[in-house]
Amino acid sequence: MTGFNSHNLFDLFSNNLKSNTMATEIITTDDLITFKIELIEELKKLLEEHGGNPNKKWLKSPDVRELLNISPGTLQNLRVNGTLPFTKIGGVIYYDYDDIQNMLLENKTQNSIGFNER
Repeated sequence: MTGFNSHNLFDLFSNNLKSNTMATEIITTDDLITFKIELIEELKKLLEEHGGNPNKKWLKSPDVRELLNISPGTLQNLRVNGTLPFTKIGGVIYYDYDDIQNMLLENKTQNSIGFNER
């Protein structure tokens, strides 16, 4: 039985390096900071372009339930009572993202009790 010593490990490593022709590049902390700033700027630009809206105009029921964090029954109630318009094509129900936003705005309430009123 042969043991695996550091000399064998070195030979294995150096042979691998000889066969690998990729250049090694050292990444500094400044490089990481620059990358972070560029990444944040790109994300900001994407959010501004899409206004924070999803890429899809029409959402299926699971997407709407996840977006609003509601159960299937609550979504059905919103459909049945006319609160949330929908389109049904071939058994699949679609919701317009703008209709969802409008529903949220129309049902927005403000607290009428102020802290100064006693």
